Amino acid sequence: MDPKSQRVKLNDGHFIPALGFGTGAPPEVPKSEAVEVTKFAIEAGFRHIDSAHAYQNEEQVGQAIQSKIADGTVKREDIFYTSKVWSTSLRPELVRPALEKSLKNLQLDYVDLYIIHQPVALVPGETLFPTDENGRPMFDSVDLCRTWE
Repeated sequence: MDPKSQRVKLNDGHFIPALGFGTGAPPEVPKSEAVEVTKFAIEAGFRHIDSAHAYQNEEQVGQAIQSKIADGTVKREDIFYTSKVWSTSLRPELVRPALEKSLKNLQLDYVDLYIIHQPVALVPGETLFPTDENGRPMFDSVDLCRTWE
């Protein structure tokens, strides 16, 4: 795969690789596998890595990227890294802390694209899917335009 020729130009002049490697996996897959498969993806030529807080494997994905930088396979600027803000952090004042937590987990200085994972706000907290005593989702009221800003 030639990463230079398979890119799409964004409206700000930057480029995004047309093909991305997604790192989401079902809960039964050990998180340690994210290290090996992400390394393999980079070795195979993937330069767009897509992850998210909700996948709960950012540390492992970050380890793989750092490993491939350390061994000279890629430079940080060769990787287009996409992450996503989760539904429990959609209040505008929670977006930056969520990003900073992801960056720390990834051991990266920046992400190339940070998007809203899904346009459904849930009550803030550590639980990914907060529910009430009846098992129903606990939604939050958030202006997604303000979140996006």
